[in-house]
Amino acid sequence: MAYCKSFKGSNTSVNHFGVLPPMLVLDTILRSWLLEDIGRGDRTTERLTKKLAGKAKWKAKTSGVIAGLPIAARIFQLLDESVNFLSIVPEGVFFQQGEIVAEVDGPVEALLMGEQVALNIVMRMSGIATLTRKYVEKISDLPAKFVDMRKTTPGVRILERYATAVGGAVNHRIGLDDGVIIKKNHIIAAGGIGQAITQICQGIPYPLTVEVETGSLDEIEEVLQYRIDSIMLDNMPVNLINQAVYMIRQHESRIKIEASSGNINLESIRAVAKTGVDYVSSSAPLTLSTWSDISMELQPFEIG
Repeated sequence: MAYCKSFKGSNTSVNHFGVLPPMLVLDTILRSWLLEDIGRGDRTTERLTKKLAGKAKWKAKTSGVIAGLPIAARIFQLLDESVNFLSIVPEGVFFQQGEIVAEVDGPVEALLMGEQVALNIVMRMSGIATLTRKYVEKISDLPAKFVDMRKTTPGVRILERYATAVGGAVNHRIGLDDGVIIKKNHIIAAGGIGQAITQICQGIPYPLTVEVETGSLDEIEEVLQYRIDSIMLDNMPVNLINQAVYMIRQHESRIKIEASSGNINLESIRAVAKTGVDYVSSSAPLTLSTWSDISMELQPFEIG
């Protein structure tokens, strides 16, 4: 399932392209969450003696960018295929506090058993998408793109990275098999930059790209002696990034340049993007975002 749209913010237009994994992959993840939460049975819901159906509204208690509603729908449907889930706020759209973002109806047992798992993932993903959007909008009028990083929660990486894409970010490699990034510790292990590039780039599958992490102009100069696809400028101050960009562009205009730093934040990202780099990467939306707050209000009625 793919979601590709353009949405207008306060004074900018943001494109997002989030791709969910196929159901074969997604269902495996979601079933494990439900099994963890339900365990040997929902001791509370199972004690309800009446046969009930219900309608519920998902109400936002904070504002933000919505992400994960298709996943919530699937969680309920895994519990009971008769559940209907209606997304009122489309993926990637900003919602206001007090707004109804979704409605769900079906057997009360399924609604109650799936409620917290479904809400948790949407609140987590919406928090990520919301902070991502703030970073993206800071540089939306510049050529540089905002890129996420691989500092994800084990087990939910693919969904957290979907959330950053919904927020407008470009996904970096999802896993170690997506691309070749030669980082500081690889260089140490190989005995130097040249040795690392030579050893690692022998026989890598086509068409994987090769990126090399650098921390100084001397390291960049050495990397430029080899044919690589992109250079990461790691933890460099803005004045050094400017020099690095000039050096790289003078040598080879096709090489992509990524500025990456733990110090990149909402105050500094624009200055970094204005240096002429192609990408600015940060883990902040994944590591510093807070959950959006959404509640489910149920209206049950007896059936049968």
